[in-house]
Amino acid sequence: MSTDTAASDPAAATLPLKPGPARFFVLLAVFICASCGMVYELALVALGSYLLGDTIVQASIVLSVMVFAMGIGSLATKRLTRFAAVAFALIEAALGIIGGLSVILLYLAFAFADVYTVAMIVLAFLIGALIGAEIPLLMELVQRIRAQKASSAVADLFAADYVGGLVGGLAFPFVLLPIFGLPRGALAVGITNTVVGILIVLWLFRAQIRTRTQVILAGLLVVIVGGLTAVWVFTDDIEMTTRQRLYRDPIVYSQRTDYQEIVLTESPKTGDTRLYLNGDLQFASADEYRYHETLIHPLMNGPRRNVLVLGGGDGLAVREILRYPDVETVTLVDLDPRVLELARTSEHFTDFNEDSLDDPRVRTIAADAFTWLREAKHEHYDAVVADLPDPDDVATSKLYSVEFYGLIKQVMSPSARLVVQAGSPYFAPEAYWGIGEGVAEAGLTTTPYHVDVPSFGDWGYFLAAVPDGGEHGPDVTVPRDHPGGLKFATPEVLAASTTFPPDRDRSSVGEVEASTLLHPRVLDQERGAWVGY
Repeated sequence: MSTDTAASDPAAATLPLKPGPARFFVLLAVFICASCGMVYELALVALGSYLLGDTIVQASIVLSVMVFAMGIGSLATKRLTRFAAVAFALIEAALGIIGGLSVILLYLAFAFADVYTVAMIVLAFLIGALIGAEIPLLMELVQRIRAQKASSAVADLFAADYVGGLVGGLAFPFVLLPIFGLPRGALAVGITNTVVGILIVLWLFRAQIRTRTQVILAGLLVVIVGGLTAVWVFTDDIEMTTRQRLYRDPIVYSQRTDYQEIVLTESPKTGDTRLYLNGDLQFASADEYRYHETLIHPLMNGPRRNVLVLGGGDGLAVREILRYPDVETVTLVDLDPRVLELARTSEHFTDFNEDSLDDPRVRTIAADAFTWLREAKHEHYDAVVADLPDPDDVATSKLYSVEFYGLIKQVMSPSARLVVQAGSPYFAPEAYWGIGEGVAEAGLTTTPYHVDVPSFGDWGYFLAAVPDGGEHGPDVTVPRDHPGGLKFATPEVLAASTTFPPDRDRSSVGEVEASTLLHPRVLDQERGAWVGY
């Protein structure tokens, strides 16, 4: 009669294969399970960076918690080695369920309960503990097949484990995300994890397991794979329902590209259309003219024959630039080609940007602004617009660094101007004035100014120029030949925009340092912002 306890002599174990091939398949299982574990880890980091930004913080929390939990899991399984085969199957089943559902569970926690960080820590701990529990059990199974020196067994086991981690780490960005996306990628790995973990036990170690236990494991396999498959089928519905929870108005378009999540909403009452990138509001059609008129028209009070726009892929800034008939060329550099395509083809954009990107004077380039400035040979521009996403993660922080503004200065003609959207001087004063310090350290004279944009709040900019011997930055006003029909950026409004109240002026933040590539201080400045709002 078979029992749950293996015979003390490995040779007594009845295997369907000779020890050599049996050992190979166990190590293959180690390899696959290690790949799955790496994917779970990366999925938690990726989702955190999508939803909260700041990849460094998310990665640090996930990695440290998982490594700690792996040690706890290894210790906790010492007493389970007597039942190594069954315990391993159950642990892989648990990993398949928790890891496979981890992305969806975290997304639900973020949208409905506002407990994302707590949920992430709990899931990272559970997954790490289960991964750590694998090693002692696998060591026991390998030794049951063929006893060998502990050092040799450890070497073989960890070799398979580390190579599996490498494959999982590479498969995540290059295979799983492009083909399945994040939620389904995690589900696919969860199914694989469950199938491999249970089947290897039912096949190789069935002689060590009671028949009733075999039936239970087989049933568990069917239930888990069936359950994860059902979630797979309804993933789009789950994701859409959950995503809608995050936005005030109904979602009319959503897509995750290789670079970001694009969401468009439209109010059924007012028709207000809003664009969100990775959850951050980019424009609201009800008041975007305030933002873009203030951003562009002071810049155009000077040379403007050739204009460079960094960011602004929605085409709204370009719309304002093209109101000046003496503009000859506009070069628009935006990271995401899908945003550029939507700005040309979707009525949710073209109704507001007036088909600006189809103007023959406009050239669009899908590229990272920092890399494009650094690598390409450029002409000099008369006016430069830095209309970039807020610096709330590592990827965008470099676009607010002294080095980035130095690259911009290199493509500015001697009389050129630069305008930088710099966030809110009210809600994020340290970040705002720190950005100004960065522009100044790059060798440009600056003039700070701010206006009220209801959908954003109090919003600030810096108008900058190549020094011409004067002590002051350029004047913030509209050109004398500005186009008619401006709804907000009048000379009177812009004259008032350079005045800051004492609680938000430059002296209110004390010493604030510019952000650089090696010291992305703007991230810490942004982290301390918006508290209580």
